[in-house]
Amino acid sequence: MTKPQPKPARRNEVESWLPARALIGMVHLPPLPGSPRSAQSLEEIAQRAAAEATLLAEAGFHAVIVENYGDAPFHADGVPPVTIAAMAVITERVRRAIGRPVGVNVLRNDARAALGIAASSGAAFIRVNVLCGVYATDQGIVSGRADEVLRERARLCPDVRIAADVHVKHAVPMSQPDIALAAQDTASRGLADALIVSGAATGAPTKPDEVAIVKEAVRSRPIWVGSGVTPATATALLRIADALIVGTCLKEGGRTEAPLDPQRVRGFVRQVRMRG
Repeated sequence: MTKPQPKPARRNEVESWLPARALIGMVHLPPLPGSPRSAQSLEEIAQRAAAEATLLAEAGFHAVIVENYGDAPFHADGVPPVTIAAMAVITERVRRAIGRPVGVNVLRNDARAALGIAASSGAAFIRVNVLCGVYATDQGIVSGRADEVLRERARLCPDVRIAADVHVKHAVPMSQPDIALAAQDTASRGLADALIVSGAATGAPTKPDEVAIVKEAVRSRPIWVGSGVTPATATALLRIADALIVGTCLKEGGRTEAPLDPQRVRGFVRQVRMRG
């Protein structure tokens, strides 16, 4: 008699695509061609991005996110074609350099551009700052477009995962101030594959109690910490969260816009491992 086969895991089940307690490093890009402060060639930027991603991977990070951090002031949603083209080239270079999952975040909130970049570069996931709800930001009112994003993914790259912020940094929620309810909507109505909880701004510490609230509210998705992680806080946060996105504390002088500091990168991973 043939034994019944186990059902395949659903896309959104927790722990499905990154290891438990994963470390995700940030590759903050300098100003890209076409942005107000652009000063480097695309080749120079791509070389630096690949080198920083390699440093993160060799130190023990499980994945990286490529983000157009230097392009401020940001477009609220639709970025110009030159940004998409540049990020596709850079992301593909990073992916080839490290052979590990690479994510894409197109600031401020161009998720469809991120999907196009992922589809053309082989990236594994995208980060979406506002997938659901309405937020007041320094770019004005930013609204989630999960309906468009999920349909675009189904058409272009159905295997690319979506990690979505809940009460994203540099923003004030207008539609749902309760972070637990916002998280539930983002998971069950926005169909995000992972949820991200951050502090108030880039580099600002994430509150462990908010991570715990989201974890309790949505048990079917991985919960990531999105900002302000340091060697001193990483171990405690990993007791709650499934992954940490790490950036500012790894930079020279602890400045987000600075290059990665190899000693900080290796020291961070070493301390996390020593503390279990």
